[in-house]
Amino acid sequence: MRDEELVTRITALVEEEHRLENSHTGEGMSEADSRRLRDVEVALDQTWDLLRQRRARRDAGLDPDGAEARPPGTVENYRQ
Repeated sequence: MRDEELVTRITALVEEEHRLENSHTGEGMSEADSRRLRDVEVALDQTWDLLRQRRARRDAGLDPDGAEARPPGTVENYRQ
């Protein structure tokens, strides 16, 4: 996936995240929406990680296509 495609995916995921969060203002979120929000958050972390890997590989003179999506357990346990 090219960088531009990753940025487009990030934008779509952020929009969905905001829509889910804002659709429940003042009321509880359904279990299905809570699960979907969590899935979106994980997908965002994975997509950002992949984009950062591609940029780092390019900066190091390596092929950015060698970057691979990491599993949720890996990207969810990064320290900020």
